[in-house]
Parts: sequence; structure tokens; C-alpha cells
Amino acid sequence: MSRLDSFIRRLTAQRDILNSIFDLVRETEGPVLEFGLGNGRTYDHLREHLSDRRIIAFDREVRSYSASTPPQADMVTGDIRETGQAYLGIGASLAHADIGTGHDDIDAITLTWLPQLMAGVLATNGIAVSGLPIDRPDLEPLPLPPGIKEGRYYLYRKR
Repeated sequence: MSRLDSFIRRLTAQRDILNSIFDLVRETEGPVLEFGLGNGRTYDHLREHLSDRRIIAFDREVRSYSASTPPQADMVTGDIRETGQAYLGIGASLAHADIGTGHDDIDAITLTWLPQLMAGVLATNGIAVSGLPIDRPDLEPLPLPPGIKEGRYYLYRKR
């Protein structure tokens, strides 16, 4: 599969998973956390579908399109591994992380801290969506929507 086709499938999986869990997210109080703002595509999608929720975005620096940039109070800049720690226990209804690089060595380092962060920010019954596996005993894997290949994207609920 070409890298372009792989990219398209990953983004399609991301969108389809997010669209499938918005009702679950609405069942739990709490903000939404977006780890890895990038150019703001996913933030914009979350804002459109969860307009009643505070959405806090994290990234090393702001590089998003101006229309897809959170207000300053909801934009956390710096190393996510460090800045995210201040949000442990916030009781998020959704935590989304699309910060994988596709480089196994770099992603292995991210996986030393991302699972703890994702589980730590979620409320009970909160939903975690990630481009990397975040297997933890306190996160129950949820079935992916039809048509999404296992291992393409990951979906969990906090126990």
C-alpha cells in the first residue's frame, strides 16, 4: 500500500471512530483533550461535534490554521509528556492522541508515557482514542466501527 493510501485510511479510521463515539462522550461530563493539535483538523472536527465541551489542545508549538486554533486559555504548548502531567485527574470525557510518527523507535519512547497520561486524564467511562496502542488494565478496549482494520487506530473506555 502506498504511503498516501495508508495516510488516507488512517484519517478515515480516525474520523469514523470519532463519529462513532460522540454519543458515548456525551454520556460523561468533562472536557475533551486533544494531544497533538497539528494543523487543527481533528480539533476542528471535535469542536463541530462537541460544541458544548471545553476542548483543550496540546502541542509542542502552535502550527494550526488560525480558524482551527483553540483560544489561548485552551492551548497548552510544550512537550506533551511534561505539560500533560498538570492535567492528570481532570476527568476528561474524551482524550484523543494522534501523535505517532510511524518510526518504531520514536513511537516506542512515546509508549513509555502516553498510556499513563491518557488513562490519568480520563474520567470513569471516559473514552480514549489513539493512533498508538495504549493498553492498560484500567482501559477497556472497545470494538472498532465496521470497516476499520485492527491496529489502524485504537479505542478504549476507562474502567
